Amino acid sequence: MTVELTDRIEMAVSDDLSLDELFELLERMPVPEGYKAEIVEGTVHMSPQRDAHWEIIRRIVRALEDRFGMDTKVKSDVRIDFPESSNGFAPDVAKLKDSAVKGHADGRRGWLHEDLEFIAEVISRGTAPNDYGPKLEAYANAEVPVYLIADPYKATCTVLTHPKDGEYRSRLTARFGEVLDLSGTVVGLELPTADFPREGGEA
Repeated sequence: MTVELTDRIEMAVSDDLSLDELFELLERMPVPEGYKAEIVEGTVHMSPQRDAHWEIIRRIVRALEDRFGMDTKVKSDVRIDFPESSNGFAPDVAKLKDSAVKGHADGRRGWLHEDLEFIAEVISRGTAPNDYGPKLEAYANAEVPVYLIADPYKATCTVLTHPKDGEYRSRLTARFGEVLDLSGTVVGLELPTADFPREGGEA
């Protein structure tokens, strides 16, 4: 196993380990405080949460709770496995169907990607290649109806909808300050972004 610590941590792991085994190893590791861990294409990634990152997450969660109520199934940094067996993500925000239940037919733990209605990822320094790359592809393949990428470094939001044949057919990019009109999607709301904080420099 190799570990590289910069502004994020990446660890190459053995192909022989299942996602459950990898996450069990992570639970026993001294993960730095303020970092979240997930597995992207078989590699463990740990990235820090900054103030701007959390503030954007909080505002998205609040908008979902205002729309659907406090009992809605909205998760943050909770493991969800995706069709590709080497992807165990912990999305910044994930909204599941009201009928969602934990557990897989094959005994694996966690929530089912089939129950996802909405995912939001907030770019941290160094995570943009994953959020715009392998994660976008995995979410499209899993047919997650709405994928929102909030980028505090570029002060933009990208909304991807209408997944089909492994790609999103619709993409909308807006600047922070605009209202994202998601009323025509499964989440059925308008999301103000005027109070989304910005970060300096490129992610």
